[in-house]
Amino acid sequence: MASMTHKFDFLVLGSGIAGLTFALKVAAQGRVAIVTKKSRADSNTNWAQGGIASVTSREDSFALHVHDTLEAGAGLCKEATVRCIVEEGPARIAELIALGTQFTEREVPSEPGRRELDLTKEGGHSKRRILHAKDATGAEIERALLAAIAAHPNIAVFENHLAVDLLTTAKLGYVGPNRVVGAYVFREADHGVDVFAAPVVVLATGGSGKVYLYTTNPDIATGDGVAMAYRAGVPVANMEFVQFHPTCLYHPKAKTYLISEAVRGEGAVLRGTDGQRFMPRYDSRAELAPRDIVARAIDSEMKRTGADCVFLDISHQTPEFIRGHFPNIHGKCLEFGIDMTREAIPVVPAAHYQCGGVVTNLDGETEVAGLFAIGEVACTGLHGANRLASNSLLEALVCAHRAAAKALAHVPGEPAPAIPPWQSGRATDPDELVVVAHNWDELRRTMWDYVGIVRTNKRLRRAEKRLGNLQEEIREFYWGYTLTADLLELRNLCTVAELIVACALQRPESRGLHYNLDYPQPDPVWAQRDSIVRRGP
Repeated sequence: MASMTHKFDFLVLGSGIAGLTFALKVAAQGRVAIVTKKSRADSNTNWAQGGIASVTSREDSFALHVHDTLEAGAGLCKEATVRCIVEEGPARIAELIALGTQFTEREVPSEPGRRELDLTKEGGHSKRRILHAKDATGAEIERALLAAIAAHPNIAVFENHLAVDLLTTAKLGYVGPNRVVGAYVFREADHGVDVFAAPVVVLATGGSGKVYLYTTNPDIATGDGVAMAYRAGVPVANMEFVQFHPTCLYHPKAKTYLISEAVRGEGAVLRGTDGQRFMPRYDSRAELAPRDIVARAIDSEMKRTGADCVFLDISHQTPEFIRGHFPNIHGKCLEFGIDMTREAIPVVPAAHYQCGGVVTNLDGETEVAGLFAIGEVACTGLHGANRLASNSLLEALVCAHRAAAKALAHVPGEPAPAIPPWQSGRATDPDELVVVAHNWDELRRTMWDYVGIVRTNKRLRRAEKRLGNLQEEIREFYWGYTLTADLLELRNLCTVAELIVACALQRPESRGLHYNLDYPQPDPVWAQRDSIVRRGP
């Protein structure tokens, strides 16, 4: 398990839309390493069903998209950031299409033989502006990007590798301005740890949905980038705003399957166990209200009736329409004995998207020179207190483009310092891995029970105490035993959980995705005010 040192010009942690886009844009100017935890296609992007929001129709406008984003963000979006990302979106979409991404098209009704993008609508959007590839948009984008990556001689992909920690000059004990110089990276094949040295490091690690018991996210979503950045002294903001997707398939054998918001966009309605529609009682926009409102309404109905789930019904549409628009969702439901062309789909809310993250500017720059964060791991100010549906892929594209331009202009300054190889010290092989499994389960249940859709100060304090105890046990395991992927992810998850709780306790109001029964109304003082956590010296 000898430690090796790899030297690159750019080190990208993560293989979703943000990381792959950045890598492609800088590869002509230097050697790029993409480090990814599982296979290169394992990313949150690959799971994205609904689509990517952008103004591509004459019936739409930048002003409307900006308005819808600000409205969903509940007073916490940075308007300049929103305008920039919305206005730069169409050019980035055009690049994706030129790269080979095949978005779904339709024939123009008034012009037989002419085709145009088939735009759909999702909650919070005033116009149809969601580009999609049937109901597997993320997988299609990932396919096109990975094909381009595979063809580029300057890009090396390291699969089944997991970053342990960032390496900075401050961490290595050098004086002067703090800058990133690389990362320690765990090799899952033999449990060794290598040095990846690079003057530019990009966090494109996605979100942290696995911090909750129920989530739509893949197993890789363990908040690694946020945790590593925090440990490196980078400020983290607005982690209390965790978006719970209203409609995750409820079935004992369905682990984490999302029912896209586009289903509601095409007319599906939510019904209680009595068969009656309930969303109009909660919001005039009914099923097309922003996700925080729909998720809280479902949570309220389930608590009021004692039901385990509610039901999403699109059976009034024709079978041909349903199978044509949602072939993957239709097929997945059939696997579990549910025919959505004839019956309603049982659904529950589940943790879905992290609206806060590592504090960056529009170019993905953090406080540490050379360190960038793009995509879901970053907090740019676009999403505010609640992400507008399908804005996330747009943000990843635009910010990856801007970060690449900035990174290409980055001048490292002083020569890179020597990086010592990883030292395992007296660590021994763990003999009680059941402890790791138990801690993992306890952490996720604690977050679900005490830091979920509806919160109270009492619940948050309970979570804070229990997470503190877990962190002590995890720290003992981390320093006393040789590393495993499960241990590294658990360490990161516990840090992210503590950051979510710390940010939630800072905000004495309810706003967007953060709903606290002790402060049920928004406080104007906290509009445009971020909840920021920074690691002490």
